[in-house]
Amino acid sequence: MIVLHGNSVSPFVRKVLVALAIKGIDFEQVQQMPYSGDAEYKKISPLGKIPALQDGDLNLCDSTVICEYLEDSYPGNPIYPTDPKQKAKARWIEELAGSRVTELAAGIFFQRFMRPMFLNQETDEALVQKIIEKQLPPILDYVETLIPKDGFIFGDFSMADISIISPFINAGYANYQIDAARWPLFAALIKRVKSHPVVAPLLAAEAAILGL
Repeated sequence: MIVLHGNSVSPFVRKVLVALAIKGIDFEQVQQMPYSGDAEYKKISPLGKIPALQDGDLNLCDSTVICEYLEDSYPGNPIYPTDPKQKAKARWIEELAGSRVTELAAGIFFQRFMRPMFLNQETDEALVQKIIEKQLPPILDYVETLIPKDGFIFGDFSMADISIISPFINAGYANYQIDAARWPLFAALIKRVKSHPVVAPLLAAEAAILGL
């Protein structure tokens, strides 16, 4: 059986959980924190990052690589567009989401949620405001151009949708919400993704983990 290592609240682990659910793949999950120093886990994920996936003797350690492997190995219920141009665009959105978008949204989550809740530290609200007021808006202006008025980015719900939304789920736990007046298409997509029948149960489980 496939084993997925990683804490469910991670935006990257969430991506893989969505992929597994869409494809109906049985798996076991180990709630692993990143950078824990766990020597056994580093045999699976040498950088200590999450998620990591084991499928028999195969170990994979990156959410995008894992999702592409699942797509190739379990082609039923596709999680990427089949058209080559759309697939390339979907992969770009996934890359953007996993790099700059997550960096900024995770900054809000870390400062407003992790520091006071788990590290007993004060929030650097000046840094948070810099992210919200200066750094995020140009990215959100661009993302807004990618979002359709209805449905999902490529018609069917896909990795592009959960990838670009997932970091903002975490930022939402830190009381940050997209300004729907400025970015109405993206704000509406966030609501559609969060209410999707695959995503909603995962978010309910996360809320239980976080005690929300």
